[in-house]
Amino acid sequence: MKKFSFIIAALALVFVGCGPKRSQAYYDAPSQLLSANYDGSYVIRTQVRARNAAIAFTDGQRKAVQEVIFDGVKAANNGISDLKPLCFDLNAREKHEDYWNAFFQDNGEWTKFANLKDKRTTTTRYQRDGRQMIETVTVTVYRAELKKKLQEDGIIPAAGRFD
Repeated sequence: MKKFSFIIAALALVFVGCGPKRSQAYYDAPSQLLSANYDGSYVIRTQVRARNAAIAFTDGQRKAVQEVIFDGVKAANNGISDLKPLCFDLNAREKHEDYWNAFFQDNGEWTKFANLKDKRTTTTRYQRDGRQMIETVTVTVYRAELKKKLQEDGIIPAAGRFD
């Protein structure tokens, strides 16, 4: 009887080990520039992780604004050139840390420069696992107005000035 229970336990371990391999590694897909509008705004598709859709939409807008300021956004093979970052200073986050903390807080200044006006039912995709959802959000960022605001606040140099 001991041999039989040992064989059953060994077979159970073998079959459990043969299941599908699940990766626990997470990565964020880079944002993509979808279109450029004539008013100086850009439509960006970005991917965020959140507990629910409301948080995902807010985080998606905030992430799009951060990428426009600091990182730039790659175009999505649609004939548009890549979007260069507004702030070329690599240490700008550390130099103006208090400004950025106030700017990117909940309901901060960044909300004036992003919205979901191009959000359609077909542009939002999500995957759900046990604890969070991965949502792809389409955001409109008003880059021209954002650039003007950062120049007025002295964060980036004004047009024609390279201090």
